[in-house]
Amino acid sequence: MVARRDFGGTEVELSNLGKVLYPATGTTKGEVIDYFTAIAPALLPHIAGRPVTRKRWPNGVAEPSFFEKNLAEHAPGWLDRQAQVHSDRRVVYPLIDSVAGMAWLGQQAALEIHVPQWVFKGTERGPITRLVFDLDPGPGVGLAECAQVALWIRDTVRDVGLEAYPVTSGSKGIHVYVPLDRTLSARGATTVAKQVAQGLERLHPDQVTATMAKSARSGKVFLDWSQNNPSKTTIAPYSLRGRTYPTVAAPRHWEEIEDRQRLRHLTFDEVLDRWHEHGDALAGLDTAPPPDVAADALSTYRSMRDPERTPEPVPAQSPTPGPGDRFVVQEHHARRRHWDLRLERDGVLVSWAVPKGPPTSTDENRLAVHTEDHPLEYLDFHGAIPKGQYGAGEMTIWDSGTYETEKWRADEVIVRLRGTRLDGRYALIQTNGNQWLMHLMKPEPEAVQPVSSPESRRTVGLPHGLTPMLATPGDVTTLDADEWAFETKWDGFRLIVEIDDGAVTLRSRAGNIVTGRYPRVAALGSELAGHRAILDGEAVVFDDHGVANLGLLQVDAARAVFVAFDLLYLDGTSLVRKRYSDRRRVLEALAGRAQSLVVPPRLAGSGPDALHYSQIHGMEGVVAKRLDSVYLPGRRGQSWVKTRNWRTQQVVVGGWRRSDVRQFASLLVGVRHEERLYYVGRVGTGFSEQEMAALAARMHRLKRATSPFDNELTPDERKDAVWVTPKITGTVRYMNWTETGRLWHPAWIPSTD
Repeated sequence: MVARRDFGGTEVELSNLGKVLYPATGTTKGEVIDYFTAIAPALLPHIAGRPVTRKRWPNGVAEPSFFEKNLAEHAPGWLDRQAQVHSDRRVVYPLIDSVAGMAWLGQQAALEIHVPQWVFKGTERGPITRLVFDLDPGPGVGLAECAQVALWIRDTVRDVGLEAYPVTSGSKGIHVYVPLDRTLSARGATTVAKQVAQGLERLHPDQVTATMAKSARSGKVFLDWSQNNPSKTTIAPYSLRGRTYPTVAAPRHWEEIEDRQRLRHLTFDEVLDRWHEHGDALAGLDTAPPPDVAADALSTYRSMRDPERTPEPVPAQSPTPGPGDRFVVQEHHARRRHWDLRLERDGVLVSWAVPKGPPTSTDENRLAVHTEDHPLEYLDFHGAIPKGQYGAGEMTIWDSGTYETEKWRADEVIVRLRGTRLDGRYALIQTNGNQWLMHLMKPEPEAVQPVSSPESRRTVGLPHGLTPMLATPGDVTTLDADEWAFETKWDGFRLIVEIDDGAVTLRSRAGNIVTGRYPRVAALGSELAGHRAILDGEAVVFDDHGVANLGLLQVDAARAVFVAFDLLYLDGTSLVRKRYSDRRRVLEALAGRAQSLVVPPRLAGSGPDALHYSQIHGMEGVVAKRLDSVYLPGRRGQSWVKTRNWRTQQVVVGGWRRSDVRQFASLLVGVRHEERLYYVGRVGTGFSEQEMAALAARMHRLKRATSPFDNELTPDERKDAVWVTPKITGTVRYMNWTETGRLWHPAWIPSTD
């Protein structure tokens, strides 16, 4: 039976919707099309402008498949297409940029969508926009080991100012994407990816191989860098896989990757649920919108709904402005219950899905996922959306009323809601792509509202959501004191501290509220009562020698003090566009009023002087800041340059990890604190053959049955462990501490005895 369905004004011919494509689960072609069209808003940005290669299973995954590059002549005329000349032929590829295009792929039983890392520029092959690393587990290893390598990639690229995004491939391993902040040629992208892969191979030779030969992969993760070659393609994020079960190349959060032992591949229904509830975990990867985005603001909304199959309003005409001050909150019993907040603006309802509902206390934040704009007719909509349609389930009006706009920016909205249930000031703050936080703000005291001018009757509240400026790795020894100031690079956790007339809120670099973790910092509230300020700095714990130690901070965060090095806002005045030298002067003056506000002195002299001082005093490194630089929230600026020192740490050996090819794979080491031994990581490099043999002999004499460490180790950290009585000590060098209290890139320093 052939049917025609409308997707955003384009009719697609569909047939054999009941045909089973996944026999193990009974998943039909119709269900595949429903998934592809429902997930389209998340998937399309990651394939937009890229040639699409399809892998098709016309008779289901139990039968043979085939790759298809060239677009058949009988393909629908409305499909965008672009030719690419290869060495042996000219290929016309489809460009999938609409929900209708996704429906067509499903009709073709093109379960797998493969794209390269470059986009078309006009009719020519354009730039590489992202790197991808394909982590393929060799014999004897699995997804957990791939997750560890993914974390190493994340840490490596973060150190040069780039972000990484993980995707469980739906097959065996993990893909890690890195969006580029500069244009790279095809050869340049491949070279960079290869350097990262080979660097990790050198650091972790027992776990990683960057060698193409299959004989080198046993017991290791193959870190395939070659898919950055323009002739190669990778399975697209959110694409189905042609496996026994309908698994998906599923975007993940780093917290899931860190929980390696419970990590598994996800099926299409799980991925759809996650996207509805939390939004696109890859929102920061491909920020350009699909080529067909909105002839008007409702195009995306229309493309996701069939007016003949849903009672929702689906206006054909472009939106026209209304009063501009109405809002509605709808309780939506879809796959998972949530609440939809919609604010009228520019003729549409700007919408957020709030999984746990609007916050009821000023002490909490609620996740809010920014969704597609809705028509104004949705202000009055309630009813049941049929099964099989986007957002299927019962919808009721939970609250409605009017609102006043206090601030409306691309990344922050502050409104005063006046409804039956909601009556107060609410802030919506973007944290990552379409993920926002909804916050109930404290009422503005009437006494501070000036009455002299109608234009100034509303006091602007303390700005929320400022994120730290980041430094660019570089060489501070080339910089002089005439134009630059030099500060200690602290071994702690970066914090933004908001002080609002006695109330103190601490935010991590990622924007999470961590106030309860650092109780000593709360004293700033009483000491600076009456002030509104936003400070940038780090929570640190000093050791007995006065040196900041992240390991001690991990063990006892309650001891942390706040080291402030910048002031971003004070008593109604934003300082982010002021010069560093001016901000520093005001910060030092403010510190004179608060005993708990630690503002360390700057390092004297030039860059070489500052770095030498940091090295002989065991500091993490130096940050140089131009005296005339402004503050760039959330950005990595060239006016801040950091040089990190290799650091050393005395450790105690508590065990080793077995190896089939050498004396041991790595040492399991800890540090002592108050008569307790805390595990801090594995050390697998830096040994000579003679030292490995000597250490192995000593450890065998100290074998014991139980772990000597007082803190809990993860199952992966305990895997293949042999414990010893902790009597052997040594020294390691390392780059930093991870957020889980483990040494980052440690290496054993051979004894000089």
